[in-house]
Amino acid sequence: MKVTANGLQIEVDDTGGEGRPVILLIMGLGMQLVAWPTAFVQQLVDAGFRVVRHDNRDIGLSQGFDHAGTGNIVWETIRHRLGLKVRSAYTLQDMALDSLGVLDALGIEKAHIVGASMGGMIAQRIAVFAPQRTTSLVSIMSSSGARGLPGPRREVTSMLMRRPAGRDEAALVAHSIRLLRLIQSPAYPQTDEALAERLTFGLRRSYHPAGLLRQMLAIGADDERPRILQGIRSPTLVLHGDADALVPIACGEDSARRIPGAKFVSIPGMGHDLPPEVCTILANHIAPFAHAADAADTRPS
Repeated sequence: MKVTANGLQIEVDDTGGEGRPVILLIMGLGMQLVAWPTAFVQQLVDAGFRVVRHDNRDIGLSQGFDHAGTGNIVWETIRHRLGLKVRSAYTLQDMALDSLGVLDALGIEKAHIVGASMGGMIAQRIAVFAPQRTTSLVSIMSSSGARGLPGPRREVTSMLMRRPAGRDEAALVAHSIRLLRLIQSPAYPQTDEALAERLTFGLRRSYHPAGLLRQMLAIGADDERPRILQGIRSPTLVLHGDADALVPIACGEDSARRIPGAKFVSIPGMGHDLPPEVCTILANHIAPFAHAADAADTRPS
């Protein structure tokens, strides 16, 4: 369903369950809400939560920003490396306000804010600027964005810069599988058939590469976040795979160091994806952490 959030039309999936504590799931760069596996959502529902997912702006079935153009990604990357301000059509703070707008539209006062990769960056911003709406923060395979942190492995960067061999569905799926093979969880590999099925479903739902580029620029422009994470007061859990080839584990460790009282958990054999086994591990960390935060939130001060 679509809701009006922060003045935009945002696509939302809501498991319902009024009266239950809410988990808001925020997905990463260029990824749609369906990138949160249904089985993972169900695990959280079975643990007693109402789970809300949404397509970030400019991706999936949410409102796009094609009128803003894509900018010059190469030039903006050079500006970033020189320490200059990256110019973007919108900011991660705008996207954080979108997420809060989703909660407003659903009449939800507070939630556990759970984000993966870029979604973790957005979740961090929500926790900084809307502590009264953040029962807890869970940042998964994400980063503080601080300069000097390690980036993707060389072969991953090379693959990210390549164009698909064609624009037809088969070529796009094959290209994405090659990338996923580089960043997958080595302890939990998925079959090509499973990956192709998931990727095909996503492509048929929506294909909007220009939105991915604008989101990438928003990440590059977010140079303030490393300095403000110390302002987070909500209970925070940082989850990161020790085999992440896209966002190395040092990035998650840095986030946890910057957030007062944050708990850091390294997950052996996890890369930058969400295979079924990893989803179970994540759910088994998130559910008790969120329940404990709920219990602490209801105690008299």
